Amino acid sequence: MRIPYELVLGWRYTRAGRATRRNGFISFISGVSMLGIALGVAALIIVLSVMNGFQKEVRDRMLGVVSHIEIFGPGGGMLPDANRTMAEARRNPQVIGAAPFIAAQALLARGEEMRGAIVRGIDPAHEAEVTDLAATLQPVLNKLVPGQFGIVLGAELARNLGVRVGDPLTLIAPSGQVTPAGVVPRLKQMTVVGTFDSGHFEYDNGLALLHQDDAARIFRLEGPTGVRLKLKDLHQAPEVAAELGRTITGEILIRDWTRQNRTWFAAVQVEKRMMFIILTLIVAVAAFNLVSTLVMTVTDKRADIAILRTLGASPGSIMGIFVVQGAAVGVIGTLAGLLLGLLVAMNIDVIVPALEHLFNASFLPKDIYLISRMPSDPQRSDIMPIALISLALAFVATIYPSWRASRVNPAEALRYE
Repeated sequence: MRIPYELVLGWRYTRAGRATRRNGFISFISGVSMLGIALGVAALIIVLSVMNGFQKEVRDRMLGVVSHIEIFGPGGGMLPDANRTMAEARRNPQVIGAAPFIAAQALLARGEEMRGAIVRGIDPAHEAEVTDLAATLQPVLNKLVPGQFGIVLGAELARNLGVRVGDPLTLIAPSGQVTPAGVVPRLKQMTVVGTFDSGHFEYDNGLALLHQDDAARIFRLEGPTGVRLKLKDLHQAPEVAAELGRTITGEILIRDWTRQNRTWFAAVQVEKRMMFIILTLIVAVAAFNLVSTLVMTVTDKRADIAILRTLGASPGSIMGIFVVQGAAVGVIGTLAGLLLGLLVAMNIDVIVPALEHLFNASFLPKDIYLISRMPSDPQRSDIMPIALISLALAFVATIYPSWRASRVNPAEALRYE
């Protein structure tokens, strides 16, 4: 099979800058263009992979504590019949777990230390059905016995209060009781029976678990304030929530996990789009370096172009030679960038700790970024557009220099040769 001479000459011009340097090495100017494209593509892949990993890590840790769907009573108040609501919810094929709960807020005090906390009254027998954290904490949750007023704290919350397992602390309910002396806050002595570490700072620093019977007595409730559900596919939560709103009897309020921390997830998506645009400009700058590369090559090869024209080469063939040269630079640069980007993205859990150790610094303080390690999640939906955009920009950059080469006048080019 005969290889078109446009491909042969285009690749030869890519490998050698001048006729006196046909030594098989990539010319310096082509190498710079390839390096620019490769670094731009690699930066895009690494940044977007880290942002995907960050979002996935925070979401998974959040869903280890919160449920996929929460159902409340009218206006977010107490459910009239939690058992009936759970039974009706379980009829949906997507629902694989259900558990009642009580949600409230309170102050926790230990000596002079005082912290606000989200108090969640749970049923230890069913809690593991709706959260992954409860499944790993089952021995600890079994210590929540009705009437003994035990409490399980997040690890950061326990550290801030200065308490350990077995220590007492005081729970202060927000609504007080009326006495002849006025309104007096309701206080209840609790015993710390365990702690948990979810890996999500917000919950480790502000969540306390009680038995739902104890929570009902403290907050003077007649039953659970809501029902929590776990689904087969967490991504179907909005659709399942809408369906449950139509099938469950009575007036209810349904909230799925995508509506919790909605502003945070929306901010991450906006940042991801902006980073994609900004880093694509880097690839564009590198790709359009090909314009200067090819213009210099065309100027250097004017005599060669003129000889080819006199031998019968058409303007289209001349144009094809330099399109091949630019496309080769773009393809090689893009492939090198893909390999480099994926190599770094897949090993970022090793690279970042090494850099932190080298510079004695912490890049992700968990009290600010919610997680303490750099995650990465390369996704095909990001990598494919990056590669296609890089190749398209490289091809566009070849059009003008190639057209200019096709317009070389043989007589003018050979006049002084």
